[in-house]
Amino acid sequence: MSTMERMQILMESEQRRALREKARREGRSVSDLIREMVEKGLAEEAREARKARVRGALEWLDRLSAEIEAKHGVLNVDFVEEVREEADAHWDEILGSIKK
Repeated sequence: MSTMERMQILMESEQRRALREKARREGRSVSDLIREMVEKGLAEEAREARKARVRGALEWLDRLSAEIEAKHGVLNVDFVEEVREEADAHWDEILGSIKK
């Protein structure tokens, strides 16, 4: 278990009331609820950041494909599908080595 550190926060009266009520209903401490909510918020932020990076990479691949097509004519390669297949093969290789 990680080390806990004390922290003071300010919140609206209504937020405090709602937290206390939720804690009472769930038989948990307000601190436990706050820790859970912070963890969920941070996890969601990390998921959104990963999604943004993936979207950026896919947009870059689309731009690259358009540039190549403009420069050299029609390109019969689906970069996104190619990357997806390579990733699937990579994970299959990793998972296969774990099962052995």
